[in-house]
Amino acid sequence: MATRRAWRWGLGVGLPLLALALFLALFRWDWLIPIIEAQASAKLGRPVKIEHLHVGLGRTITITAEGVRVGNPAGFPEDPPFAVLPRGSIDVAFAPLLRGEVVIPSVTLDQPQVEVLGRPDGSTNYAFNASGPAGEGAGEGGPKIGALRINGGKVHTAIAGLKADFNVDFRTEEPAEGDPALLADAKGTYAAQPIEARLRSGAILNLRDPNRPWPIDLQLANGPTRVALKGTVRDPVKLAGANLRLDIRTPDMALLRPLIGVPIAPTPPLHVVGQLDYAEGRARFTDVEGTLGSSDLAGDFTVGTGTPTVFTADLRSKRVDLADLGGLIGAQPGREGTPGQTAAQRRALAQAEASPRLIPTTPISVPNLKMADVHVRYRADSIRGKGIPFDGLEAKLDIVDGVIRLQPGKFRVGRGEIGTDLTVTPQENGMPRAQATFELRRVDISRLMQAAGATGAGTLNGKGRLDATGRSMSEMLGNGDGGLTVVSTGGKVSALLTDLSGLQFGRALLSALGIPAESDIECMIGDVSLRRGALSVDTLMLDTDTNLVTGGGMAGLGKEILDLWLRTDSKHFSIGSLPTSIKITGTFKEPGIMPDVGELAARAGAATGLGIVFPPLALLPTIQFGVGENDKCERLARGGRGGQGTEGSGRR
Repeated sequence: MATRRAWRWGLGVGLPLLALALFLALFRWDWLIPIIEAQASAKLGRPVKIEHLHVGLGRTITITAEGVRVGNPAGFPEDPPFAVLPRGSIDVAFAPLLRGEVVIPSVTLDQPQVEVLGRPDGSTNYAFNASGPAGEGAGEGGPKIGALRINGGKVHTAIAGLKADFNVDFRTEEPAEGDPALLADAKGTYAAQPIEARLRSGAILNLRDPNRPWPIDLQLANGPTRVALKGTVRDPVKLAGANLRLDIRTPDMALLRPLIGVPIAPTPPLHVVGQLDYAEGRARFTDVEGTLGSSDLAGDFTVGTGTPTVFTADLRSKRVDLADLGGLIGAQPGREGTPGQTAAQRRALAQAEASPRLIPTTPISVPNLKMADVHVRYRADSIRGKGIPFDGLEAKLDIVDGVIRLQPGKFRVGRGEIGTDLTVTPQENGMPRAQATFELRRVDISRLMQAAGATGAGTLNGKGRLDATGRSMSEMLGNGDGGLTVVSTGGKVSALLTDLSGLQFGRALLSALGIPAESDIECMIGDVSLRRGALSVDTLMLDTDTNLVTGGGMAGLGKEILDLWLRTDSKHFSIGSLPTSIKITGTFKEPGIMPDVGELAARAGAATGLGIVFPPLALLPTIQFGVGENDKCERLARGGRGGQGTEGSGRR
């Protein structure tokens, strides 16, 4: 009886053990491949194939897969697939599994190959349609990964939209001396420019250990642009806790568009250095210092990773050359002698200088404006440049859904300022519409005259507006409507202005030589209107203690032609004074000034041409257009309008 009971007990225990032993002896881990493939394919949204699978049990479980192949999504060719892994293994600690934790001491990948493709229609093979609960496998509850070892990895990237086709070779190294490292080298083309890059970083010993920041050293050359990035990242998985120094050199900021995803107007050479960090979905470039052409530049940049890209900048310059900002209005940026210019930029400047046009004709790209939302604040403490009357600049620029708003833009002129509010709105016909208002607030005449090599005193006040449509700055002004009025009472103006128009040869010569000779301004008024690109001088009078200057005429902003006249009547007899008109003709780029020969002949019987270099010519539209500010100006305006009409009729 006891024997029979023992026999039954032995069979009850032994048969299951025998069955288990037999199962383990005959079991093949490959039998699990179909289940794993199905789950992985569903998870990734594309076919996953595995040739062989093996699991080594113990305190550390080693999972080895061979012949892993991750296919492309529908619509892409089967070969080459998205990824191929001839052999890979993962070590998983057994004990933490009992506590519900996943600890992976090491991951080894042998000769992984990845094919990254993007077609002209925008479809890609690297956009995964992964299923599963949001955030699964991420966050603090995700697996803790230790060492990552890669042997002979390769990535080929070909993205039509980026004009990119390059290869990356990457691997890990564990030298006998020193810390393990991840190395990568890239070569090919990006944005239709040659690209070469070299990365050296620390091995990912523990992606989530904040006590062991991940070191990184990146050198990149994309065409003429050079980027250097060096420092550490505390949490590479989240790209958080970065302490990185970024150094950027490029001959033109427009070349950075493929790298940062934000369209930027052409600029002169840029070199900036600052700290790079990433947080809350934004890359931040802070404590930036450097140069842009001949100007210094400092501040902070932020680029968001959402759609659309959001670019924010808070910038300042101690001293700015306005020529460096010319690209913002379609002009060729920089000037002759700007540091770091390329041969192409020098040729472009020479062509712009040789062009008979002064107003930029470069079209505004509406699609570029809609690529990103831009928010920029800029402040310049001083402005450099020959003949520039501005002392400082402050601007707030926003581009949202392709609509540009400059609100406000301010130029400091002495103790006063010129302010503007500008809105540029894309139209369905592809021709942006610009609407702007201008205001002159106590603008120093002395500062304006100083820029022209003359002297003066007093202030200007005025207002203006512009409503224009066009593909470029030239088209806008050539089609625009608007007007400008300014006024000044009191102050002084160099006799050079009043005497040249009266042909007082001796006094003009003295003023040109810098010998003091000033006239007191009693009133200056003017009014100009813009109708379909034709700028009409409706009222122009300058009343001084010695002369009364009147003027009129037209300026065509589209064709950039001048047809203006000025007349000075002296209040006192002066030897050599020939009261007559002078004509200002030619183009904006090559204006000419001479007496009205017909009127001189009628008055004096003979005349000779006068070739005079007239430095303040460029300032006449600024200084001499105004409206009455007091009773005397109002009386002068009413009387002067009749006089101008007579003068204008006489000339015609």
